Amino acid sequence: MRRSTLLLAIALAAFGASARADEFTRADVDRYLKEFETVAAEGRKLWTNGSVGTNGVACAQCHPNAANTHPETYPKFQKQLGKVAQLFEMVNWCIRNPLQGQNLAADDPRMTALVSYITFERRGMKLTPGVH
Repeated sequence: MRRSTLLLAIALAAFGASARADEFTRADVDRYLKEFETVAAEGRKLWTNGSVGTNGVACAQCHPNAANTHPETYPKFQKQLGKVAQLFEMVNWCIRNPLQGQNLAADDPRMTALVSYITFERRGMKLTPGVH
């Protein structure tokens, strides 16, 4: 087999696999949505119970129902951080400061739950990164 023919075959095989990776059945979509909603519900529990800090203050005391969090605007410049930041970085700022807790890693399941809850509350909003 000539090299160009081999490269074409590899490219077609890779394209075919990637195209199938984006195909979901209705059952897949339903399962994925249920998983997201389960994680968002866990985030709501963390948001309202004060367990992510050390002083008993809950996120919901300042942001009931994730009010004024605007996940659709991230990444954006955050004055408190002095830089363009991701939403999880601002969540950590709040955990460190008002809640007097320790940062959560970006991939910590609790951070995933908190960010899932915040974004769930703002579902349907147009993405507007960088906007204040």
